[in-house]
Amino acid sequence: MAQFTLYENQNLESKNTYPYFVDVQNNLLDALNSRLVIPLAPLGSLGESNITNLCPKAVVNGEACVLLTHQMTNVPLSALKEPLDSLEHLRDEIIAAIDFLITGI
Repeated sequence: MAQFTLYENQNLESKNTYPYFVDVQNNLLDALNSRLVIPLAPLGSLGESNITNLCPKAVVNGEACVLLTHQMTNVPLSALKEPLDSLEHLRDEIIAAIDFLITGI
């Protein structure tokens, strides 16, 4: 599995709120049975509370979305089916958001 790969959320209970996940786990840990992901939500669902350096924006299938870095979670490998796209082009913003979440810098 490749770091920064985007997947569709397959869970029917949470799919409307979080339609996508981006895998942020380092590939060196592929042997684990889970992956660390950041959920994405439609940009409009956040209202005015978007903190840009914590929640980078991405366009997925023509829809503006936001990465909810503060809601990082792990999911089993089986939850990540078909890769949709790569957010590798947002690598610096994603790493900076994780760093901001942990260090405040």
